[in-house]
Amino acid sequence: MKSLLRVLWYLRPHRGLVAVTLLCALGATAMELVPPWIVKIVIDDVIQAKQESLLPWVLAGLVAAYVGKNVFASLRIRLNNTLEQTVVHKLRSDVFAAVQRLSVTYFENRSTGEIMSRLTNDTEHVERIFIDGVEAALTASLTLVGITIMLFALNWKLALLSLVPIPFLIWSAGRFTTKVHGFYHGIRQGAAEVSAYLQDALSGIREIMGFGRQAHEQERFDRLSQAYSAANLKAMYLWSLYSPGMILVGSLGTVLILWYGAGEVSAGRLTLGELVLFLSYLSLFYVPINQIHSVNHLLQHALAASDRVFEVLDTKPEVADAPGVSAPAHKARGEVRFDRVEFRYRPDVPVLDGLSVSVSAGERIALVGPSGAGKSTLLKLLMRFYDVTGGVVLIDERDVRDMPLDYLRRQIGYVQQEPFLFNGTVRENILYGDLTATGDRVEAAARAARAHDFIVDLPEGYETRIGERGVKLSVGQKQRVSIARVLLKNPPIVIFDEATSNIDTETEVKIREALNELTKGRTTFIIAHRLTTLHDVDRILVIEKGHLVEMGTHERLMALGGVYAGLYEAQFQT
Repeated sequence: MKSLLRVLWYLRPHRGLVAVTLLCALGATAMELVPPWIVKIVIDDVIQAKQESLLPWVLAGLVAAYVGKNVFASLRIRLNNTLEQTVVHKLRSDVFAAVQRLSVTYFENRSTGEIMSRLTNDTEHVERIFIDGVEAALTASLTLVGITIMLFALNWKLALLSLVPIPFLIWSAGRFTTKVHGFYHGIRQGAAEVSAYLQDALSGIREIMGFGRQAHEQERFDRLSQAYSAANLKAMYLWSLYSPGMILVGSLGTVLILWYGAGEVSAGRLTLGELVLFLSYLSLFYVPINQIHSVNHLLQHALAASDRVFEVLDTKPEVADAPGVSAPAHKARGEVRFDRVEFRYRPDVPVLDGLSVSVSAGERIALVGPSGAGKSTLLKLLMRFYDVTGGVVLIDERDVRDMPLDYLRRQIGYVQQEPFLFNGTVRENILYGDLTATGDRVEAAARAARAHDFIVDLPEGYETRIGERGVKLSVGQKQRVSIARVLLKNPPIVIFDEATSNIDTETEVKIREALNELTKGRTTFIIAHRLTTLHDVDRILVIEKGHLVEMGTHERLMALGGVYAGLYEAQFQT
C-alpha cells in the first residue's frame, strides 16, 4: 500500500486534470445507467400499457444516452492519457536522475542488465497503474456506486439479496492479493536476471563466437527463460482459479434475484419491467466487481515492480555533496596532495595504507607498480568515485569532499585504459568534452590529439557513426578520440591510464604526441604499464601493496636498484 500511495503521489501536481477526468467518468457512468431504465419503460408503458406514442421519445432518449456516454468516455480517455503520459514521463525522469546520482559502488555491485531492467521493464509495469489500473478502478468504482444506489431505490429487498456474495468476494480478493504479490516479486526478479544475461551476452558476442560457445550460451539462456516462465505460470495458475471463481460466485447472486423476483412478479408486487430493469442493473453490478478483481491482479504486478523502482529512488549515494558546500569561483590551479590516505574496499583488506605525496601544479607524475598495488584506486579517490576511509585528498589545499562533485569532476580529464565512446558520431563523442564548442574547436582538439587525419578518412568524416563503444575504431583511434574529448574539456588536471594493448609503432608515436599536447601546462597523472615510455615525466611514484615505496626520476630509480629497477628490467627482458 505504501508503494501505491507513492505512485499516486505523482498525481498531486495535476489535481485539476484529475478532477476534470473524474467529472467525465461520472458523466459516462450516469449515461450508462439510463438505458436499463428506458428498457423498463418500453416493457411496462409502451408494450403492456399500449402507449405506442411514447416509443419515438423513448428511442430518442436511448440514442441520446448512448451518444452522451461515448462523448464522455472519449473525453475521459483523452484526458486520462494526457495525465498518464505526463506522470509516467516524470517517473521515468526521476528514476534516471536517481541512477545518475548513485555512487560507482552501486554499479560495481550490480549488472548493467539488472539496472536496465529497473529503468525499463519495472518502470513500464509501474506505468500500468496509471494507464490501466487507475482508469479501470475509477470507472468500475463509480459504476458500482451508481448501480448500488439504483438497486436500493428500486427494491431494497432485492438489493440486499444481490449483496449476499460480496463478503466472500472480498475475502477471496484478500487471500489472492497476499499470495500473488509474492509471486510477482519472483517474476520481476526473473525478468531482471534475463535482462542482465542478455546484456552480458550481447556485449560479449564476439567472445561467444570466437570460442564457439553458442550452444553453451543457449543452455544458459534457456535455463533463465524457463525459470522466468515458471514464475509467470505460478501467478497465472492462481489467476485461472481466482477469476472464474469470482465470476461464478457473482452469477449465483443473479440466480437468487431471478428466483425471488419471479415470485414477486407473480404476486403482483413487482412489474415485469421492474424485474428486467433490476436484472439489467444487476448484470452491470457484477461487471465492475470483476473489473476490480482484474485491476487487483494488474496492481499486484505493478506494485512488485514499483518496489524495485522505489528501491532505486531511495538508495542514498555513498559519495555525495556535503550540506551547504559551495564551488570555488575559479578553476583549480592543479596542486594535488594526498595526506596519509587510507582506503579499503573491504574492512579486512587495505588497498592504500597511509600514502602521502604532494604534486605541484603542472607536474607530470607517473604511477608505477604491480597489478593491484592501488594506482588506479588512488586516482579514483582524487575524482571522488570513492571517499577515503582515512586521511585526506586535497586540490589547491582544499579537501575534495568540501567541493561540489560537479565542480571537482570538471577540473579533471580522464582518459581510460579502454576508452569508452558512445554509439554516435565522432563529432558527438569529441563534443562530450564541451557541448557548446564550435566546429573549429572540435577540429582543433582532434588535430592536437593526432586524430584529425584518420577521422577525415572515415566514410563520413566527423559525422561517421562509430558503433557501440566505438567498435568501428581501433584501440589507438579510440584513445586519440578520447584524448581530443579531454582537450576540448580543457581541465587543469589530467589522468591518463596508459593502454596495454599491442599497437603498432606509428600509432604509439601519435598517442605519445597527443599525450604531450594534452599534458602541456596541466597536472598529469599517468598510470604507466610500459615503463620504457616514462623518460619524459617529472617524477615516478612506485606503489606497492598500498604504500609509496620509491619516488624519483627514471634515472634515479634505476640507479637505486630497487622495486622500479626490478620491474623495468623484467619488462625489458620480455
